[in-house]
Amino acid sequence: MPRRAFTFLGLVAAFFTASAADLRVGIIGLDTSHVIAFTKTLNVVTDKDHVPGAKVVAAFKSFSSDIPSSADRVESYTKQIQEQFGVKLVNSVEELCQQVDVVMLENVDGRPHLELARPVIKAGKRLFIDKPVAGSLKDTLEIFRLAKEAGVPVFTASAYRYYDSMIELKKAPVGDVISAISYGPAHLEKTHPDLYWYGVHPTEALFTVMGTGCESVTRAATEENDVVVGLWKGGRVGTLQGLRGKATPHKVTVFGSKGMAEQKTGSDSYAPLLKEVVKFFQTGLSPVAPEETVEMFAFMEAADESKRQGGKPVKLSDVIEKAKSAK
Repeated sequence: MPRRAFTFLGLVAAFFTASAADLRVGIIGLDTSHVIAFTKTLNVVTDKDHVPGAKVVAAFKSFSSDIPSSADRVESYTKQIQEQFGVKLVNSVEELCQQVDVVMLENVDGRPHLELARPVIKAGKRLFIDKPVAGSLKDTLEIFRLAKEAGVPVFTASAYRYYDSMIELKKAPVGDVISAISYGPAHLEKTHPDLYWYGVHPTEALFTVMGTGCESVTRAATEENDVVVGLWKGGRVGTLQGLRGKATPHKVTVFGSKGMAEQKTGSDSYAPLLKEVVKFFQTGLSPVAPEETVEMFAFMEAADESKRQGGKPVKLSDVIEKAKSAK
């Protein structure tokens, strides 16, 4: 073999080299930039943010024709994941599960997540579900019910939870957290509850510092703003400021018994989240309890109900009971 050809093939091999111990990852849904970013971070060992331990090897093309941001991008992402990363396309979720060890559910649309998760859970594959976990609180509860019943670990989280700047904020010496303010993008999508579409990210940031224990919420909404105030046990208060204008920065400010701290701005990547995902795939232990995810989505559903009731306080327990009894 000519030396030049050997060198070229050696570079290609180094570019995509994966350990025999790497978990084989299957992706469902090819309609979001996350599939490209995640695959690059996992598969390309020379990438500056490379996360070892898992490699995307197969994907099932799924998208939503009634959401332009899904339908308009799926073909380009499908072509890219095949040509750039050599990922194999399969014809069904069931076929995907036969060829992989673990699964990442990536559809940008949360509505089909429950039905797409069913065969994965049935196959016993550990499952990471990208945000939003589902398109309704009812479906969120059902996904976790099915997973618990089958003994299949499921993990879902926003990258906001694991940004380096968020980790540093949680280390700040503020004492006991008394209250926090989280602001960030909250663009709307008519097919989803208001905050599920993009407000889920600053909502998760709020819960990252406040933890569980939210009992009720009130919401004020205008064309470009949302303000959702949550009352936690013990008199703690968490405030979500959702932004829909041209300027949509994100940041969390924490007020504690010994002081306050603000999240630093800077470059954040998906690598910290993917490290947690790979660790979850390896151990089967989710770093975020299902109960916390359910409470987050109940918080957002209660915010919608408060809006419908003209800003009246709504208990999270009430919307959870309503979702459990819905048919």
